[in-house]
Formats: sequence, C-alpha cells, structure tokens
Amino acid sequence: MKVLILAGGYGTRLSEETSAIPKPLVEIAGKPLIWYVMKTYSHYGFNDFVVACGYKGELLKEYFAHMSRYSSDFTVNMANHDMDIIKDKREKWKVTLIDTGLDTLTGGRMRRLAKYIDGDTFMLTYGDGVSDIDIDKLLTFHKSHGGKATITAVRMPRFGIVNLEKSGKVLSFQEKRLEDSPFINGGFMVLSKSVLDYIKDDKTAFETYPLQKLAEEGELYAYKHEGFWKCVDTLRDKRELEDIMNSNDDKVKLWKA
Repeated sequence: MKVLILAGGYGTRLSEETSAIPKPLVEIAGKPLIWYVMKTYSHYGFNDFVVACGYKGELLKEYFAHMSRYSSDFTVNMANHDMDIIKDKREKWKVTLIDTGLDTLTGGRMRRLAKYIDGDTFMLTYGDGVSDIDIDKLLTFHKSHGGKATITAVRMPRFGIVNLEKSGKVLSFQEKRLEDSPFINGGFMVLSKSVLDYIKDDKTAFETYPLQKLAEEGELYAYKHEGFWKCVDTLRDKRELEDIMNSNDDKVKLWKA
C-alpha cells in the first residue's frame, strides 16, 4: 500500500528554519522530520512512499538522492571514484518525489499524485507530524467500518482556561488537561482512491470541502490515538520535540531501534 506524504507547504510559522529548507527537512536530534514520519510507517512494513513536493522541493529530492551515502560508512577511491560500503545503514524505502506545484493546496497535491497510487486504498499524512501510532490498528479500524476515509484524531492542548468576573478580575486559571482537550485531525489517514473525486482542482484544500462532504455522507471515520503525537509548527514545537527525542522516554523507542 502506498503512503503519500504532503511536504510542499511553505512552513511560514517556522520561518527561522524554513527560509532555507522545506519544513519536512527541519532536523530533530540529527534527523529530518520526514525521516521520523517514514520510520513510523516502515516499522509496520510500509516502505513505498510518494512525496508531494512544492516549496524548495529540490532540496527534498537532493536529500533522498544522497540519503544512502549520508547514512552509511564507506571508502571512496578518488582515483576512479569507486565506492566501497563499509557499513550499510540504508533504509529499505522506495521513495517517489513529485513536484506538485509551489502554491497548490493539499487536495490539489493529492490529485496530482493520483497516477502513482496502486490499488483502491492508500495512506496519507503530513511531513511535519510525528506519532507513535500503531499503523496496523489504524488499518484494522479502517477496514472495520467500511467507509471511504479514516483520519487519526489526536488531542492538542494549547490554552489554559481563564475564569473571569464581569469586571475582568480573574477568579481562577487552570491548565487544560490533555483528556479535556478537543480532538483534531492529526493526519495518518487511510483513504479509498475514490476520495480523489471530491477534489476539484489545485486550489482545493483536502481539509475543507472533501473531508466535510465525506462527513456529511457518513463516509468519514476517526481513529482515536491517545498516544504520542507532535506537530512542529513553531520553533517552540521544534525545541519540545528535540527534547523528547533526546530523552530516554519509552515513547521514542520506535525511532531509536
């Protein structure tokens, strides 16, 4: 089953990093964000990826073109340019990188990748969301309901709750607990190829009309993931994820195996 990764956005809220590189290449503990995303799928045996490139897509292409050399130890004979691999650390991934346009929205990028999708079902996610989600359980859930689309619902606590008097005096303040936070679409979607019919053109954001229409038709379901999930939108998010990845927490063992 193909795994599509949306990696073409500008990443403007992380401009400290993305002025020079696309957001999926922002490094976390020595590895780019997209590596963590792909490693999750690879852990469950899914190694066939199609990456929707856009902003600074040439750098994504360059990274994957040379990834095997970056990750392996080797000797180069400078006289004839022969290379002898000493320690092969290459990932067993097949990666197709497609330019889907600079200003194309998410739905439009999916539409442009249609001819690279084999079979009736594919997976889709974003290049900046990292999770320890169990892909096997996600797929089992998708098959169980028979709908056209499954998103992964995650909790994202952002703001505390302030209780006020009419005068503006603060009566109390409390941090929002994770279990009290609303669910959002965290990516890691499983989709029937027929969902591409809901996408009109390059200016269609998949998160608006297509998903809304699928929900209205009773074809959209959500797999609830209560485990680790982190999206990198800001420099603060990047630093938080780096701290997590540099820790010995059990939730990061998937990427250290």
